[in-house]
Amino acid sequence: MKIAFFGVGNMGGPMACNLLKAGYELNAYDINPEAVEAIIKDGAKGFHSVKDALEGVDVVITMVTQGKIVRELYLGKNGILENAPEGVLLIDCSTIDAESSKLVANEAKKKGFPMIDAPVSGGTAGAAGGTLTFIVGGDSENLDKARPMLEQMGANIFHAGGNGAGQVAKICNNMLLAIHMIGTAEALSLGVANGLDPKVLSEIMGKSSGNNWSLEKYNPYPGVMEGVPASRDFAGGFGNMLMAKDLGLSQEAAIKSKSVTPMGAMALNLYNIHAKKFGNLDFSSIIRTIQGK
Repeated sequence: MKIAFFGVGNMGGPMACNLLKAGYELNAYDINPEAVEAIIKDGAKGFHSVKDALEGVDVVITMVTQGKIVRELYLGKNGILENAPEGVLLIDCSTIDAESSKLVANEAKKKGFPMIDAPVSGGTAGAAGGTLTFIVGGDSENLDKARPMLEQMGANIFHAGGNGAGQVAKICNNMLLAIHMIGTAEALSLGVANGLDPKVLSEIMGKSSGNNWSLEKYNPYPGVMEGVPASRDFAGGFGNMLMAKDLGLSQEAAIKSKSVTPMGAMALNLYNIHAKKFGNLDFSSIIRTIQGK
């Protein structure tokens, strides 16, 4: 089975590598030539046009950063829907607004293409390790077709509902992630400012009612945990700009559904401020803004 993979950057690149390791043929396309060159070294074929990358494929996977890019990639004059082989399975792993996801899926259905949205959780470490969580929106039969490939890239697959549901679930998750990362950073900073050892405080809270994923698996205080962005000056991981984007999507959804999300709104404001200075660092670097650094 041959796959066309569009968007082989920080997340898409490792995901594509896991498909190659599983024995899939892979055509790669990215607007960044360096990303294409990197995946070629891992065994993929690189292409510099959407049309050429689609030749002879059975599946299309996309992993890009914005709804606008997804719409252009699929619906544009030289896009996927105009050039993909008949009946190809379409899998969009981007995190975008649900409206764009539904729009593209509806247009794909009109042209006879099965499609699911399958945004991921787990960051670059999960992408590299093949332990991502896929949050899927779309028909169950289309998920069944995609499952063998998703299982090579992830450890958990959830079916959230129809097309667009994966996107809604993802932005809800990331809103909560941002909120408990901010809270964790605040609590650790408060403890250290009052004389506590951040590692000891982390152990205490990890066995108490304040325990959460950010504290236990992705600790934001430098020197507390090995192998996380905080241990490498917040390089890599999930960037602040992307977190701010996802929080923006959550607040757009809140406005449209008339939902009350005061903590989500505050998290968006804080990450917007933080990203202006630390846009390319991991989102756990929010502790720097909290500490006034």
